[in-house]
Amino acid sequence: MQNKDTFKPCDLVIYGALGDLSTRKLISSLYRLEKAGLIEDDTRITGVDLHVKNNAEFVKAAQQSLQKFLNEPIDQDIWERFSARLAYLQIDLTKMEQYQKLKSVVDSEKRVLINYFSVAPFLFKHLCQGLKQSGVLNQESKVVMEKPLGHDLKSSQEINNAFAEVFNEDQIFRIDHYLGKETVLNLLALRFANSIFTSNWDHNTIDSIQITVAEEVGIEGRWGYFDHTGQTRDMLQNHLLQILTFIAMEPPVNLEAKSIRREKVKVLEALRPITAENVAQKTVRGQYASGFLNGASVPGYLEEEGANTESTTESFVALRADIDNWRWADVPFYLRTGKRMQNKRTEIVINFKQLPHNIFKDSFQNLPANKLIIHLQQQEGVEVQMLNKVPSIDGNIKLQKTKLDLSSSEKQEENTVFGGYERLILEAMRGNPTLFLSRDEIEQAWTWIDSIQDAWAHQNESPKPYPAGSWGPVASVALLARDGRDWEE
Repeated sequence: MQNKDTFKPCDLVIYGALGDLSTRKLISSLYRLEKAGLIEDDTRITGVDLHVKNNAEFVKAAQQSLQKFLNEPIDQDIWERFSARLAYLQIDLTKMEQYQKLKSVVDSEKRVLINYFSVAPFLFKHLCQGLKQSGVLNQESKVVMEKPLGHDLKSSQEINNAFAEVFNEDQIFRIDHYLGKETVLNLLALRFANSIFTSNWDHNTIDSIQITVAEEVGIEGRWGYFDHTGQTRDMLQNHLLQILTFIAMEPPVNLEAKSIRREKVKVLEALRPITAENVAQKTVRGQYASGFLNGASVPGYLEEEGANTESTTESFVALRADIDNWRWADVPFYLRTGKRMQNKRTEIVINFKQLPHNIFKDSFQNLPANKLIIHLQQQEGVEVQMLNKVPSIDGNIKLQKTKLDLSSSEKQEENTVFGGYERLILEAMRGNPTLFLSRDEIEQAWTWIDSIQDAWAHQNESPKPYPAGSWGPVASVALLARDGRDWEE
């Protein structure tokens, strides 16, 4: 029997432990890691928040969040083991002297201190300075932070500078939960372990690539946050561009974080700028109107509770991105993301070029091109759309479309209990930065997004309305139609 890998135990301190992210995601993810036996024996988990609570009350709150969000019965033995790790500290994160309380729960000699910032960005600087002054940090200490990491390049640099005053870059773990998804990680294996794809992954064989992140939900009570942010900053700047870099990157030297990050940054640097001169041809902004979703009537964006009826914030964006390098010359990347769309879907569609000559015109006047479709949500999996012969005894060769399913086996799927957060929390506790974002990636992404935002401001046009439950504005169809293509629906 192979010995289990051992890692140094952690002091995992969650700042904002009673907030929405911790309640919905972090507590249940940690419980699943406990269930899988992946948390080291002496690891402690401390919740920090402003509310006055004791340890017992925090344990009860954690149990309630599991009951609501775990989606499986709580195993009593696992719960007892997990709850024994929990502690609580009441700290006002704006008051430097209160960070001294951490010394009562943290042992930096025996355990690695992991600081998980599950709070609003305006508290980041306070947290960094408070931790620095508290004396609990050392070279092993880590910090994990959630988006949003700024709303433009300037604000992102300010946040990163605040962290750089206290932490080295290799101590900073910036989360994008899409990078914890099994299918996103499988892109590395799919691309670089299979010659059938490795040698057919460029402008010679690929016609175009589509990335769709569609949401059924609307604002969900987050009007104040979302109206200030918009879909471009909320989803495109991070999730979609991260997926794009995995698709488009050159083979890394190895699987170490610095090698992968280096190639991802090169992709972002090669993105052709979208400016005031071409923004109208390259982008579409939309805002959902009232409509029907899953048989129920839903309000429009401007009809949501607390809405500013004059708002021009986009809930949908579609655009054509071009990568100016040898591999991707003249290959368009079509990206779209929106709220209140027909269904929840995250997928990548690799459209291969049509063959130059068709000898099967009895079946298809225009021979359909092959497609590689990578599903990230709702179902995860990979499939190849191809053609084969219809079985028959006569001498005619007739073709039919078929799908080659490259998804994991049922047995593998049964054993896969982890979502993105479980994987990312575990890698942070083990000190592996591969699945986290570097400062260079974030700032290069903001540079490209800022140019688009500035162009829209110069254009001064309102987003185009689209009915809830649709696939976005008609203009997004026209975006591809101009190139003789259409969206995968």
